[in-house]
Amino acid sequence: MLAQRAADEAIIDAVELDSEAAAQACENVLESPWPQKIKVHDQDIHHFALQHTHSYDLIVSNPPYFEPSVACRDLARTHARYTATLTHDALLDCAERLLGENGHFCVVLPHDIGLAFEVNAHQRGWHTARRLNISDRADTQQHRMLLALTRRPVIKEDAVLVIKQNDGSYTADFRRLITDFYLNY
Repeated sequence: MLAQRAADEAIIDAVELDSEAAAQACENVLESPWPQKIKVHDQDIHHFALQHTHSYDLIVSNPPYFEPSVACRDLARTHARYTATLTHDALLDCAERLLGENGHFCVVLPHDIGLAFEVNAHQRGWHTARRLNISDRADTQQHRMLLALTRRPVIKEDAVLVIKQNDGSYTADFRRLITDFYLNY
Protein backbone atom coordinates (compact mmCIF):
# COMPACT_ATOMS: atom_id res chain seq x y z
CA MET A 1 0.00 0.00 0.00
CA LEU A 2 2.87 2.36 0.74
CA ALA A 3 4.59 1.52 -2.53
CA GLN A 4 1.38 2.26 -4.43
CA ARG A 5 1.18 5.77 -2.98
CA ALA A 6 4.89 6.57 -2.66
CA ALA A 7 6.83 8.68 -5.10
CA ASP A 8 8.73 6.82 -7.81
CA GLU A 9 12.08 7.47 -6.14
CA ALA A 10 10.93 6.19 -2.73
CA ILE A 11 12.65 3.10 -1.37
CA ILE A 12 10.79 1.00 1.20
CA ASP A 13 12.52 -1.17 3.79
CA ALA A 14 10.14 -3.68 5.38
CA VAL A 15 11.37 -5.19 8.64
CA GLU A 16 9.78 -8.49 9.70
CA LEU A 17 10.77 -10.53 12.74
CA ASP A 18 8.98 -13.75 11.72
CA SER A 19 10.92 -15.64 9.02
CA GLU A 20 7.84 -17.23 7.45
CA ALA A 21 6.08 -13.87 7.27
CA ALA A 22 9.23 -12.30 5.80
CA ALA A 23 9.40 -15.03 3.13
CA GLN A 24 5.74 -14.45 2.26
CA ALA A 25 6.38 -10.69 2.12
CA CYS A 26 9.29 -11.31 -0.29
CA GLU A 27 6.98 -13.34 -2.55
CA ASN A 28 4.38 -10.58 -2.43
CA VAL A 29 6.99 -7.96 -3.31
CA LEU A 30 8.17 -9.97 -6.33
CA GLU A 31 4.59 -10.25 -7.58
CA SER A 32 3.87 -6.55 -7.05
CA PRO A 33 4.36 -3.79 -9.63
CA TRP A 34 7.10 -2.31 -7.39
CA PRO A 35 9.70 -5.02 -6.68
CA GLN A 36 12.55 -2.54 -7.23
CA LYS A 37 11.17 -0.20 -4.52
CA ILE A 38 10.77 -2.68 -1.65
CA LYS A 39 13.36 -4.65 0.30
CA VAL A 40 12.27 -7.07 3.02
CA HIS A 41 14.59 -7.49 5.99
CA ASP A 42 14.12 -10.74 7.92
CA GLN A 43 15.28 -9.45 11.30
CA ASP A 44 14.44 -7.80 14.57
CA ILE A 45 13.83 -4.03 14.43
CA HIS A 46 16.39 -3.55 17.23
CA HIS A 47 19.17 -5.00 15.07
CA PHE A 48 17.93 -3.21 11.98
CA ALA A 49 18.02 0.14 13.80
CA LEU A 50 21.58 -0.49 14.99
CA GLN A 51 22.83 -1.53 11.54
CA HIS A 52 21.34 1.29 9.47
CA THR A 53 22.79 4.77 9.67
CA HIS A 54 20.61 6.53 7.10
CA SER A 55 17.40 8.21 8.17
CA TYR A 56 13.84 7.75 6.97
CA ASP A 57 11.17 10.30 6.10
CA LEU A 58 8.41 7.90 7.13
CA ILE A 59 8.25 4.91 9.44
CA VAL A 60 5.02 2.92 9.64
CA SER A 61 4.46 0.24 12.26
CA ASN A 62 1.65 -2.08 13.27
CA PRO A 63 3.39 -2.90 16.55
CA PRO A 64 2.62 -5.52 19.17
CA TYR A 65 0.22 -4.11 21.71
CA PHE A 66 -0.76 -6.65 24.37
CA GLU A 67 1.23 -6.81 27.57
CA PRO A 68 2.60 -10.33 28.19
CA SER A 69 0.07 -12.41 30.10
CA VAL A 70 -1.27 -15.84 29.27
CA ALA A 71 1.15 -17.63 27.00
CA CYS A 72 0.02 -18.04 23.41
CA ARG A 73 0.52 -21.46 21.79
CA ASP A 74 1.75 -19.90 18.57
CA LEU A 75 5.15 -18.21 18.99
CA ALA A 76 4.76 -16.13 15.81
CA ARG A 77 1.42 -14.83 17.07
CA THR A 78 3.00 -14.02 20.44
CA HIS A 79 5.74 -11.96 18.76
CA ALA A 80 3.22 -10.16 16.56
CA ARG A 81 0.71 -9.26 19.28
CA TYR A 82 2.51 -9.17 22.62
CA THR A 83 5.09 -6.61 23.72
CA ALA A 84 7.41 -9.26 25.20
CA THR A 85 9.95 -8.91 22.37
CA LEU A 86 9.22 -5.30 21.40
CA THR A 87 8.01 -2.89 24.05
CA HIS A 88 6.57 0.44 23.07
CA ASP A 89 9.55 2.19 24.67
CA ALA A 90 11.93 0.09 22.56
CA LEU A 91 9.90 0.83 19.42
CA LEU A 92 10.02 4.57 20.14
CA ASP A 93 13.80 4.26 20.66
CA CYS A 94 14.18 2.54 17.28
CA ALA A 95 12.02 5.15 15.56
CA GLU A 96 14.01 7.96 17.16
CA ARG A 97 17.23 6.41 15.89
CA LEU A 98 15.93 5.88 12.33
CA LEU A 99 13.65 8.86 11.69
CA GLY A 100 14.87 11.94 9.88
CA GLU A 101 14.53 15.38 11.45
CA ASN A 102 11.30 16.19 9.59
CA GLY A 103 10.00 12.64 9.36
CA HIS A 104 6.82 11.03 10.65
CA PHE A 105 6.46 7.86 12.71
CA CYS A 106 3.05 6.26 12.22
CA VAL A 107 1.49 3.48 14.27
CA VAL A 108 -1.76 1.51 14.16
CA LEU A 109 -3.02 0.45 17.58
CA PRO A 110 -6.18 -0.53 19.42
CA HIS A 111 -7.75 2.73 20.59
CA ASP A 112 -7.16 2.36 24.35
CA ILE A 113 -3.57 1.26 23.87
CA GLY A 114 -3.05 4.07 21.35
CA LEU A 115 -4.04 6.62 23.97
CA ALA A 116 -1.41 5.27 26.38
CA PHE A 117 1.18 5.04 23.57
CA GLU A 118 0.54 8.69 22.67
CA VAL A 119 1.03 9.82 26.29
CA ASN A 120 4.25 7.80 26.51
CA ALA A 121 5.49 9.27 23.23
CA HIS A 122 4.77 12.82 24.42
CA GLN A 123 6.70 12.17 27.63
CA ARG A 124 9.65 11.11 25.47
CA GLY A 125 9.59 14.30 23.37
CA TRP A 126 7.41 13.22 20.45
CA HIS A 127 4.56 15.37 19.11
CA THR A 128 1.31 14.19 17.57
CA ALA A 129 0.90 15.51 14.04
CA ARG A 130 -2.27 13.56 13.29
CA ARG A 131 -4.59 11.20 15.13
CA LEU A 132 -7.34 9.26 13.39
CA ASN A 133 -9.85 7.54 15.68
CA ILE A 134 -11.76 4.71 14.00
CA SER A 135 -15.08 3.09 14.88
CA ASP A 136 -17.19 0.52 13.07
CA ARG A 137 -20.33 2.68 13.32
CA ALA A 138 -21.10 6.18 14.57
CA ASP A 139 -22.83 4.76 17.65
CA THR A 140 -20.01 2.37 18.67
CA GLN A 141 -16.81 2.97 20.60
CA GLN A 142 -13.66 3.81 18.74
CA HIS A 143 -11.63 0.62 18.42
CA ARG A 144 -8.55 1.62 16.43
CA MET A 145 -6.20 4.59 16.39
CA LEU A 146 -3.76 5.71 13.74
CA LEU A 147 -1.10 8.08 15.05
CA ALA A 148 1.41 10.16 13.12
CA LEU A 149 4.17 11.38 15.42
CA THR A 150 7.03 13.76 14.75
CA ARG A 151 10.03 15.01 16.70
CA ARG A 152 9.17 18.67 16.11
CA PRO A 153 6.23 20.68 17.48
CA VAL A 154 3.28 20.83 15.08
CA ILE A 155 -0.41 21.65 15.17
CA LYS A 156 -2.23 18.39 15.80
CA GLU A 157 -4.97 17.25 13.42
CA ASP A 158 -7.69 15.10 15.00
CA ALA A 159 -10.10 13.16 12.83
CA VAL A 160 -12.67 10.40 13.16
CA LEU A 161 -13.39 7.68 10.62
CA VAL A 162 -16.62 5.71 10.81
CA ILE A 163 -16.44 2.55 8.69
CA LYS A 164 -20.09 1.56 8.30
CA GLN A 165 -23.45 3.29 8.24
CA ASN A 166 -26.34 2.01 10.36
CA ASP A 167 -27.60 -0.12 7.46
CA GLY A 168 -24.23 -1.92 7.26
CA SER A 169 -23.04 -0.25 4.06
CA TYR A 170 -19.67 1.48 4.01
CA THR A 171 -19.52 5.22 4.62
CA ALA A 172 -18.39 7.57 1.86
CA ASP A 173 -15.28 8.47 3.90
CA PHE A 174 -14.28 4.82 4.24
CA ARG A 175 -14.90 4.16 0.55
CA ARG A 176 -12.68 7.13 -0.37
CA LEU A 177 -9.93 5.78 1.88
CA ILE A 178 -9.88 2.26 0.43
CA THR A 179 -10.97 2.78 -3.17
CA ASP A 180 -7.40 2.65 -4.53
CA PHE A 181 -6.73 -0.66 -2.81
CA TYR A 182 -9.86 -2.71 -3.51
CA LEU A 183 -11.64 -3.45 -6.77
CA ASN A 184 -15.19 -3.80 -5.44
CA TYR A 185 -15.69 -0.38 -3.84
